[in-house]
Amino acid sequence: QVQLVESGGGSVQAGGSLRLSCVASGVMDSRNCMSWFRQTPGKEREGVAAIAYASDFTTYHPSVKGRFTISQDIAKNALYLQMNNLKPEDTAMYFCAAAKGYTGSCLESRRYGTWGQGTQVTVSS
Repeated sequence: QVQLVESGGGSVQAGGSLRLSCVASGVMDSRNCMSWFRQTPGKEREGVAAIAYASDFTTYHPSVKGRFTISQDIAKNALYLQMNNLKPEDTAMYFCAAAKGYTGSCLESRRYGTWGQGTQVTVSS
């Protein structure tokens, strides 16, 4: 059973940077992907960035491409999200997720079965 714990959220001004971390415990599915999602009240969870566990192939939501970078350290069972040039619209609760199967793309929540508790990111203008 995989467990995920996020850290690194906080409050920054627009244009600032934050780095989110997620540490996983348990056995990872080496054929699958891990990702960062975000959610604001009243809205569905949105896939922000995903990485294929075995190949390091990455994919991003268009709104963050060029500003966010997802990476992983397999030896440490860690997932990261470097967020640069943050905008107020990036304000959300950010969740780390590990996929459970192969339904949907790596940026779709239906692919994921394990979620962290979330870390809040607040960007002020």
